[in-house]
Amino acid sequence: MAKWNIDLGHSAINFQVKHMMVSKVKGVFDTYSANIEAADLADLTTANISFTIDAASINTRSEDRDNHLKAADFFDAEKYPTITFKSTNITKKSDDEYAITGDLTIKDVTKSVTFNTEFNGKGTNPWGQEVYGFESATTINREEFGLTWNAALETGGVLVGKDIKITVELEVNPA
Repeated sequence: MAKWNIDLGHSAINFQVKHMMVSKVKGVFDTYSANIEAADLADLTTANISFTIDAASINTRSEDRDNHLKAADFFDAEKYPTITFKSTNITKKSDDEYAITGDLTIKDVTKSVTFNTEFNGKGTNPWGQEVYGFESATTINREEFGLTWNAALETGGVLVGKDIKITVELEVNPA
């Protein structure tokens, strides 16, 4: 098994959630690491993948909102500083599509989730290094992970939607 590094300058962990039932708040986690081992990244079924995300690195471009998300109402980042994912099964759906199932842990709650993953291809960067690109997406119910804070709106509905769409965009290279 070969180890693979994430090119942090060409990768991102993004999320989005409905706001006030009419729009979406989008954000990223600025600090994360991964352990990726695979015999061949052109066939992800051979891979072992794990991520560790710094919960306090959440960034929605609003300092007040980010501070609320880091607090006990949401991530409680002081008590639960990391969000983790560890793959448990990877199946090939087509030549360039995979289902990566694994254990996602947020606030000490672990649930099995599946990321639909697309292999975007491989190439050689300007420094002669081989690189591979992937994009993965899943949707989780935040309340299942203990992220239950909300506020009712006078017009009906709630301030924060339950479903969180998570997108992971990766460019990786050999370690």
